[in-house]
Amino acid sequence: MEAITIQHLKKSYKDNEVLKDISLSVKCGEVFTLLGENGSGKTTLINILCTLLRPSSGKVMIMNEPLDKNQEKIRKLISLNSQSNTLDEEFSGYENLKLIAELRGIDNVKSEVNKLSKRLNLTPFLNRKVASYSGGMKRRLDIAMSLIGDASIIFLDEPTTGVDPKNRLEIWNIINEIRDSGKTIFLTTQYLEEADLLSDHIGFINDGKIVLYGTPDEIKKNAEEKYIIQVPEKDVAAAEYLLKNENIKFEKNDMGFEINEQLAQKSLKVLIENRITIESFKLMEMNLETIFLNVTGSGERK
Repeated sequence: MEAITIQHLKKSYKDNEVLKDISLSVKCGEVFTLLGENGSGKTTLINILCTLLRPSSGKVMIMNEPLDKNQEKIRKLISLNSQSNTLDEEFSGYENLKLIAELRGIDNVKSEVNKLSKRLNLTPFLNRKVASYSGGMKRRLDIAMSLIGDASIIFLDEPTTGVDPKNRLEIWNIINEIRDSGKTIFLTTQYLEEADLLSDHIGFINDGKIVLYGTPDEIKKNAEEKYIIQVPEKDVAAAEYLLKNENIKFEKNDMGFEINEQLAQKSLKVLIENRITIESFKLMEMNLETIFLNVTGSGERK
């Protein structure tokens, strides 16, 4: 069963087209991660899925419920943990959780809060004022508030940003536990290794469109192969001139000249014929960070 189905979704603000044509599906019980640069449309898409914005056109189904018809029902099926802090710092952790539990109409509030606190290791500081919490403790409490009730889909918008490594690992464990319990997680993150470790499927959004989709392994396997050519430092400027002169597209970084597989042989020929020493020529190891930079057009492109 699909938890989320999106067909030809668009969102515009007057002449500014933020989402240009999004089609996507997220399966029940999986972690789906949406990756993209700031301004690529991630937050707009999440706000539409969480009924906070209306799309300009397109169709969205949440747990088989049409978004444009059953928003009240859909709000009971989802929970959003946004980047902004939603905690009342003058309340204790317990009081924050209790408030949300009461707003969600939980029958046995104390039992629910205590069970959730124990599960997320919040119990030792639960009765302290939130103002005294560390950043990692606040983030865990904020996630706990998103888990109160019986939401089928949890939206986690950059849950580990600004969190220290120890708390990041704890949040990763929480995300895996949520998935193992049968819930669906729609995740955004700034950390590519996080997406690689946690995700069942990943979607790359760029300029309002999904430009790449698949499992982490599928994406890395199907990525366009690139080679790194290294030359002596004294020859870098000459090599750059020669490649540009031959209209060979490349990226220059600390490792050397990054060149597509189709142009690698031509690049070597040009450099060798012009007596540029090749220090190394090797296949570039593909990881999600490299793929992200390629599909979003980030980095220094020549």
